[in-house]
Amino acid sequence: MIPDLLAKRAALNSQATAFRCSPGDVTISYGELEHRAQKAAGLMQSLGVAGGDRIGVLCRNRVEFFELLFACAKLGAILVPLNWRMPAVEIQALLDAAAPALLVYGAEDRATVRNLIATACVHLDLDDKDGYATQRDIAAGIKGRRLWPATDCWYLLYTSGTTGMPKAVIQTYEMAVANYVSIRHAMSISSRDVTLNFLPLFHSAGINLVTLPTLIEGGEVRILPAFDTDAVVALLADAQVDAFFAVPTIYQQMSLHPDFNKLDLGRIRSWGCGGSAMSPGLVERYLARGARVRNGMGMTETGPTAFLMEEASVADKPGSVGKPQLLSSVRIVNRDGADVEAGEHGELWFAGPGVTPGYWQNEPATREVFSADGWLKSGDLAYEDEDGDYFIVGRLKDMFISGGENVYPAEIEQLLARHPAVHEAAVVGRPDQQWGEVGCAYVQLVPGEEQPGDELLRAYCREHLAAYKVPKFFVTVDEFPRTAAGKIQKHRLGAG
Repeated sequence: MIPDLLAKRAALNSQATAFRCSPGDVTISYGELEHRAQKAAGLMQSLGVAGGDRIGVLCRNRVEFFELLFACAKLGAILVPLNWRMPAVEIQALLDAAAPALLVYGAEDRATVRNLIATACVHLDLDDKDGYATQRDIAAGIKGRRLWPATDCWYLLYTSGTTGMPKAVIQTYEMAVANYVSIRHAMSISSRDVTLNFLPLFHSAGINLVTLPTLIEGGEVRILPAFDTDAVVALLADAQVDAFFAVPTIYQQMSLHPDFNKLDLGRIRSWGCGGSAMSPGLVERYLARGARVRNGMGMTETGPTAFLMEEASVADKPGSVGKPQLLSSVRIVNRDGADVEAGEHGELWFAGPGVTPGYWQNEPATREVFSADGWLKSGDLAYEDEDGDYFIVGRLKDMFISGGENVYPAEIEQLLARHPAVHEAAVVGRPDQQWGEVGCAYVQLVPGEEQPGDELLRAYCREHLAAYKVPKFFVTVDEFPRTAAGKIQKHRLGAG
């Protein structure tokens, strides 16, 4: 059992600032946050919400989301964050599967909600004058459960959908605590820290990297409705942040800001990156400004933190995700499920308290992703070097065979990203009569750079790769289709 984490934190540090809201600079203490969560739990209970019921929430980043998250824990209800980037028809499919008792939404998503087919649940508008806040404030607050069963579901997160229909990943209370332990250790989060919340809340990073760990520890979270380059760069320029976590696309956007080369980023203590690895060139741009941005790796199914590299390795081991964090057990196995030797490629498997028990009401998918002895199969290909640092080679499903040889797209993508004209690349296998499959490289150029041409890129690859790894085709793209975590959706490349 896990004690009510917000109630405990409020008892320990009632007057400390939990949230600072931007714009406006309004602060909310831990005592106030606990009071609001109790009121929210009372409101939900008065609307008929009981333990096990699902609560859909469709909103941008705001404090009310976390009120609802903790209120659900007090009642034993399950929060279901919804992706506001989806059209109504896709959200409808998720709602049909989750069958929420209550749907809470913000002003930005009223039109989407109006386009939903009538659902048998109560609707609450976060911004209507007679909506959520008014009803919360007049509700009788309840303290709810003092203890949370560690392995019970706290909230559901839909997978990012790089290959198709999202699945609802169960997130337990135990997973939240395991992630807190890992992130606190890896990024040295303390109660004196200020962190930022701007990553979307329907994604694991928006909740867990690093907002929920900061709240458990008793630090301050500065919350923005969404990522705003000017606002975030200004906060970094003033060193108003102690620990910063983002995805590569955000680091890239900040690096293109006109004030970036004036920043002294060495004043921010800890930096992390997830979703995918930063390109070597982008890592170097941040090193030049004093920021050692550490690549990490995790999954929605691992809560998410599994790896985060050490600061000392940032310059020397580009592409590494570091070592497994404190509560992450990992194996690299071959196709028969046997452990491979150091340096050999294999599939990465996980175990530990941070691993999900499975997918909500989807036993076939759950059975498919776990081994017979309970290890989570990540679908990622990896290897461990002689120092115990891990490298992600690519997705098992992305590997293709050309002329009888295994080709790992990540190796080619990392090479192309080191070309001065290339910002990012994605390589996929395409059928070929002679070789079975050949590589097709989709390339996004650095802004302002001229197209180097297929032959120059092919020659560049030939200098560094075996012939069977060199892509046969090159396609220039303006943007890549991405998930909320910033991962490239390879199944959409070449579509249409």
